[in-house]
Formats: sequence, structure tokens, C-alpha cells
Amino acid sequence: VQLQAFGGGLVQAGGSLRLSCVASGRTFSNYNMGWFRQAPGKGREFVAAIRWGGLRTDYADFVKGRFTISRDNAKNIVYLQMNNLQPEDTAVYYCAADNLVRRVTLDRGAFRSWGQGTLVTVSS
Repeated sequence: VQLQAFGGGLVQAGGSLRLSCVASGRTFSNYNMGWFRQAPGKGREFVAAIRWGGLRTDYADFVKGRFTISRDNAKNIVYLQMNNLQPEDTAVYYCAADNLVRRVTLDRGAFRSWGQGTLVTVSS
């Protein structure tokens, strides 16, 4: 699967951005999708995930109530709506795909295919 993320940029604290990730190369609607991020000098961390049918989601505690993950299976796109962004949200954001068809659970460790990342910078 090929994943291409875009939508990052520079935003002031309190602002919003919507990231998009376009998938190609396999049947998008069969796979759980996720967003991860990597801040400068830190390891990659989980942000959010959505099950293949779109009815179940999972969020890291630090984004609950601020970020929303969604998907459009007809367009092969997964989104991450980010509101009330803070300087600590500054990172490269990556979309990722699970490698198991129609996995029932959302497993944060199951994502094996990665996009190239898009940079989000939040100024104070």
C-alpha cells in the first residue's frame, strides 16, 4: 500500500488543521488506519486510529477532545481534524495502515505500512 499524507503547516496556538492521507495499492476499506507523530528529538507516538468500517476509533489521551479521526472509504482517504493545537503538538505526522484484513480490534502496534509524513508546526 502507498500512503501520502498532506495538510501540515504552520499554525498559531489555538488554531486548527486538517490532515489528509490518500491510500492506494490495495482495498482501503478493508484495513484499519492510524495517525502517529514524531516530535523533534523524540520517538514516534500513537495519535489516533480508526477501524476499517469507520465505526470505532481510538485516541491517545493527550488528543482526546481536540482531534478527530475519520475516513472516506469511497475516496480512500483518512483524515485527522486537529483543533485547539498547542506548541507541544509540533511534530511530523504520519499516517499508517494495518497489515491485517478487517482486524476486529484497533491494535496500536499493528500498523506496518507508513506514509512519508507531513510537518505540523504550532507557534505560541
